[in-house]
Amino acid sequence: MQVTTGGDAPAESGRPLRADARRNRERLLQVAVEAFSQPGRDVSLEGIAKAAGVGIGTLYRHFPTREALVEAAYRSEVARLCDAVPGLLEAEPPDRAMRTWMDRFVDYMTAKRGMADTLRAIVATGGNPYAETKARMREAVGSFLEAGAKEGTLRSDVDPGDVIAALSGITLSAGAPEQREQAGRLLDLVMDGLRPRN
Repeated sequence: MQVTTGGDAPAESGRPLRADARRNRERLLQVAVEAFSQPGRDVSLEGIAKAAGVGIGTLYRHFPTREALVEAAYRSEVARLCDAVPGLLEAEPPDRAMRTWMDRFVDYMTAKRGMADTLRAIVATGGNPYAETKARMREAVGSFLEAGAKEGTLRSDVDPGDVIAALSGITLSAGAPEQREQAGRLLDLVMDGLRPRN
């Protein structure tokens, strides 16, 4: 089976999806991410289909297995997070754009936590849902750092991988709302460390 991310995703036949089928697919992915992001919740495929406003048959046409849905939802979240970078840099100065993106990274990691068991099962059977994630994340963070270095608002000597490692560590404690507030404060500390030294 070919698992793809949103947009004009091809059907298994290789033809682009019709507009209504594409909308159904994107809605299913959105609902799945929201459902998998709830800690301790047992998510049923029937519940996802119902919340998306489609029948279970429609879900299975797009995602024949739970693993296929989880992998597609995960890849969709990675794409959404990384594809947001140019728009954020256009809308805000690089340092503020990066801080906004960091909040979105915490959301992404929260969603990923809910998918962790299924993603591990996919890896155990030879799949690799993470194939492009590391490179895409490094590129995203690198874009902020490069733009900020040019404007003098972010350091030029920071490795994007170090930033991602710091963000990943922070998200380990970002499950509950009160922990999320602490995560925000920690993200502010990371940003302080990314600013040029006087």
